[in-house]
Amino acid sequence: MARSLRRVVGASLAGTTLEWYDHFIYGSAAALVFPRLFFPDADPFAATLLSLVTYSVAFVTRPLGAALFGHLGDRHGRKSVLVVTLVLMGAATALIGLLPTYTQVGVLAPLLLALLRFIQGIGLGGEWGGAALLVGEHGDGRRRGVLGALVQIASPLGLLLANGVFSLTTWLIAEDAFFAWGWRVPFLASALLVALGLWIRLQVSESPLFAEMEPEPRTPLREVVTDHRRNLLLAIGSRVGSDTAFYVCNILILVYGTSLGIERQLLLNAVLCGAVTQAAAIPWFGHLADRYGRRPVLMGGAIAAAVWVFAFFPMLGGGSTALVLLAPMLGNFCIAAMWAPLAAYVPELFPTRVRYTGAGLGFQSAGIFGGALAPIICTYLLSAFGTWIPVAVYLTALLALLVACVRAARETAHVELRAIDEPAHA
Repeated sequence: MARSLRRVVGASLAGTTLEWYDHFIYGSAAALVFPRLFFPDADPFAATLLSLVTYSVAFVTRPLGAALFGHLGDRHGRKSVLVVTLVLMGAATALIGLLPTYTQVGVLAPLLLALLRFIQGIGLGGEWGGAALLVGEHGDGRRRGVLGALVQIASPLGLLLANGVFSLTTWLIAEDAFFAWGWRVPFLASALLVALGLWIRLQVSESPLFAEMEPEPRTPLREVVTDHRRNLLLAIGSRVGSDTAFYVCNILILVYGTSLGIERQLLLNAVLCGAVTQAAAIPWFGHLADRYGRRPVLMGGAIAAAVWVFAFFPMLGGGSTALVLLAPMLGNFCIAAMWAPLAAYVPELFPTRVRYTGAGLGFQSAGIFGGALAPIICTYLLSAFGTWIPVAVYLTALLALLVACVRAARETAHVELRAIDEPAHA
């Protein structure tokens, strides 16, 4: 890998890891901390549900961030936009660590929490598309799957970092002190991490494919919706199932596991083991996506996950520490197959002139259904039916949608990005 390409991959990986870290520490806090500190007047189930609603806010706003920063990235370049998204996400996360709680300012506390979560969503919405494009448009066309997979590793690394910080904090600090002030530490640490990521990201050059383009007045969002509508819908449908599976495996496990009486520390350790498994598997699946194509890897991961989910909940309830640790490891291995090809597969659906907007909007819009609604729907299904089976059926239906959309999409593993720039229509 040439030195300039290594720098680009490193900058994309570092910055995106920090963005996902910011995202996942909120998810952990929404399951473990916020119900008690920001919604204390509600019963435990309602408080958890309200907390997860604020978690879901970012998934709704991420498409807005994708449209806004995608427009800027397609008109003015990838690099400058990625600097802005990193600062925006980091600032919002650090401010969450400074928020007063409900006992201090009443209803203003959850309102401020939701506002900062809204801003987090805007920043993350613009981040992924630019990072994936910067690597894909710099890199070797024969290795776009592997190079894109290196960007995708940012998600489990961010999860690993976030839960590692939470796990360390809960281990070092007594429970009363943790709820008094210790929960703020992971959020405030984001400011230092963002400063490091910003320094790395400023060292990279602009995408060569974007630099080759002739400037022209255009509205990328309009072009994506009118000329590339079919591929936009396929991108959304190709990701909803993996997003929901990731939530079930790494966030719902904290809610469901605590309801079974499993210790919080064990659950956090299980999520850490799953994140390590996913991070290790992603490059391998990226390699397979280059060798055999994006579609076989994506569909194989979805089918495996549909089988896994019916074993996941019984493993958690089996009373064995080993099974609690193994359940998310198996799940994250399946998720890695659905996750690794996306940084190549989704951008390859769109031409260079609208690639930032199309890829970002397709990827992030799926989060509304897979990330925003999944926590609410899964929590409701568990409460209403008193069993995990409806959750498993719900996830399986979304995985079937993933398979259908991927089957309908064009295989682009061995197509040059410049060839994709030919005019396309819905």
